Order: sequence, then structure tokens, then C-alpha cells
Amino acid sequence: MVRVSRAAVLLLFCAAAVPMAGCARGKKGDTAYVARDVATLYAAAKRKMDYGEYENAAKLFDEVERQHPYSVWARRAQLMSAFNYYVARKYTEAVASAQRFVTIHPGNADAPYAQYLIAMSYLEQMEDVTRDQSTTQSALNAFNDLIRRYPDSRYADDGREKI
Repeated sequence: MVRVSRAAVLLLFCAAAVPMAGCARGKKGDTAYVARDVATLYAAAKRKMDYGEYENAAKLFDEVERQHPYSVWARRAQLMSAFNYYVARKYTEAVASAQRFVTIHPGNADAPYAQYLIAMSYLEQMEDVTRDQSTTQSALNAFNDLIRRYPDSRYADDGREKI
């Protein structure tokens, strides 16, 4: 009987796994990179939003920011992306997009709205009281941040009511 050492078996396994690793592909939902001018991209995203294709619209708004990060359209696209993810019930993506906006543009007139989207995204994810309450705490923290940072905004009043 032939005895095979563990090292030989491990080496054989790794040698078989390496060719299979090349078969991995990107996620199917990724937006293909096609260089377009900012007005065309933004208009396509707006059109998707108008037809109720919110997740696709959000991805196109992300693409505006990715392809034209220094344009005046990029700032608006960040906010529109967060809104569309929120409406599409993709709350994790909505929080990430809105948080990016608040981090980069904390003094912008639309920053209270972005902070409100963060809080509402957490609020929508809250489950019943017998479940983990970490999202409830995140929503409370986000509403408190909204009230603390933007106390005079119209969103702060709604945040106070929701708390």
C-alpha cells in the first residue's frame, strides 16, 4: 500500500484548486464601465428613476460620481444615489452613499437631508423588540446626530418626533 504524506495531499489539493480560482467572475449586477459625459450619465440615471427603476438609477448616479468626481454633478449624484437606494429598500447602500455625502460635504445645504436618509434607512430596518436592537440604536444615534448637527432643519423636527 502506498503511503502519502499530508504535505503531498495538501500540495495536490492546492495544485487542483489554483486553476479553478481563475474561473471566478465579477458580480453579475455590476455596472459596465462605459465612458460617457456627465450630462448623458445623469440624464440616464434620472430617466431610470422616473420609470421606477430605483436600484438601476442609484447605480448610474454612482457612476456619475465615479467617472466625474470633481464635477458639480457629482455632489448631487451622491445624494440622488442615496435616495434611490433608500426607495429601492437597499438600506445598507443608502446609508453608505448618504454617509459619504455627509462626510465630504458636511456644510452643504442638503447635508441635513442626507443625515435624515441615514436615520430613516436604519429606522426601516428595525425589527420587533425580541430581536437584536443594534439597528434601533443606530437609528437613534443617527437621529441624535441630525438634531445635534442640524438643529434648525426641517428634518430635525421630524427626527425629534421619531425619537
